[in-house]
Order: sequence, then structure tokens, then C-alpha cells
Amino acid sequence: MSDSVLETDYKGLELVHRGKVRDMYAIPGHDDKLLMVATDRISAFDVVIDAIPGKGKVLTQLSLFWFDLLGDVVDNHLITANVNEYPESCKPYAEELDGRSMLVHKTKPLSVECIVRGYISGSFWKAYQKNNVVCGFEFPANMQESDKFPEVLFTPSTKAEMGDHDENISVATMEEQMGKEFTAKIADISIELYSRAADFARSKGIIIADTKFELGMLGDKLILIDEVLTPDSSRFWPLDEYTPGQGQPSFDKQFLRDYLSTLDWDKNPPAPKVPQEIIDKTKARYEEALEKITRK
Repeated sequence: MSDSVLETDYKGLELVHRGKVRDMYAIPGHDDKLLMVATDRISAFDVVIDAIPGKGKVLTQLSLFWFDLLGDVVDNHLITANVNEYPESCKPYAEELDGRSMLVHKTKPLSVECIVRGYISGSFWKAYQKNNVVCGFEFPANMQESDKFPEVLFTPSTKAEMGDHDENISVATMEEQMGKEFTAKIADISIELYSRAADFARSKGIIIADTKFELGMLGDKLILIDEVLTPDSSRFWPLDEYTPGQGQPSFDKQFLRDYLSTLDWDKNPPAPKVPQEIIDKTKARYEEALEKITRK
């Protein structure tokens, strides 16, 4: 893959948001559209750490794959990922944009993160160890780490500002904020997206333990936005190595997290320098996820 893209700076376009990974641009004369660019930035513990060469292309290609596969569940914000079809003001940057960007509809994002869980892991597992009622759901007292839930769960969270942490909320709290009927619609779409994707991924040798969807409003229509079902927004586990009762190997930044956890670092900027070996291993895991899921 090409050299790393850590940050973009496109003259003639207006940078409207720079996230942990994505740079979003408004396009002059196209107020209803945005240019979404996936850089190669990688974050851990809510801090941008380094760049993984080609990571943005992996995220974009996976999102495009899932948008196509799941398009009958809910519409999405994609207009095109073909740089030849982008507005004229984007053309000077076509080479860099190719493969790592999308032209999308401008939407009003929901104020919640739509998190769906099929297995108990991460922060949810930590919370369960303290109390078997988590996010308003009551669980049996004998669950092990990485166990499959009896049914797929929708566990929304608040959206934190960059550098802060999202906070889990109950469905009842979301109903108070967004209404019962609208909450049910969001939950149903999120669970259907996850279930369809999880069944497909399993046939390719990957367990999707959990994932985070972003939904937004295009006029009065609810649609899927942002990235979808990538190793950045999901927990991907190799099916042939799945062993309940412990943490699982994963197709994501776990190599990076594990390395950073060995350091005397307070998990605040500036980030420490990461050895090339860790960058290479992380890159290989992302590329393996893309290859496994999208291969025929």
C-alpha cells in the first residue's frame, strides 16, 4: 500500500471536522454533501498514536463492502467512492483520495452511539464483574469472559468529545431522550445490521463480538453513516481460535494496545514512539480482516 497519510490539508475545501481517524470536508457549491477521508491515523486509549500505512484504505474498502451487502436493511450516506465522479474542487487531490475517501450525503447524526453486542467483552465484561445488571440488562451470575449472549443486545452510549470517553446508557434513558418508538426503530435496525453481518463474517472465519454503528437523519429519513463494521468500530475475533473464559486475539489494534500497556505512559498526549514491528503487525491484522471478509 502507499505511504502513510497522517493528516490532510486540501486547499479549496473547508475542513469541518478532524476526528481520531477521519477528516471531513465541506465542498464549495455542494452544501448537501461532504467529503469523508480515512487517514492512516491510529488511536488507542483515546489518543492518536501513530500512522499505520494503508489503514485508511482498509477501513474505506470494508465500509464500502458492508454498505453494499447491507443496503437492503437501511439506506446509507454513500453517494460515490469513485474519485472520477467527485466535484471539480476535489480533483487536485484525486490520487491521495483514491481508495480512502467517500463522497457522502450531509446528515444530522444522532446524539447516541448505536452499540450492538453478541459476546461479553471489554468494558461490558468489566462492568459485569462488578454487577450482573449492566446497561439495564440482567445476566446470569456464571458468565465467562467472551461468552456469547443468549440474545443480541443493543446498548447505546453517549457521544463524548474527542479525548473523553463515551458513557453507556440504558435503553430506557434513550427512550426518555428520543422517544420510545424512535428508539425501538433505531435498535431494530442496529440489531438487524449486526446479525446479518455477524452471520456473514462467521462464514468467513471471523466472529464479530460487538460493533458500533452511527445513524443520522437525512431530512426525515434515518440512514447509516460514517464507517461501518471495521476493526476500528468492531471487535473481530478469529473463529478458529475462539476460547470462552479469556480475552480473544483480534483483527485490530490489540498489538498496539498491548505494547502501550507495558510502558510507563499516563495515556495522555504526547503519544510514545511505537516500534516498527508493532506497526507492521497491526497493519497485517487489518489487511487480514479485509482479505478474509471480502474474498469471494
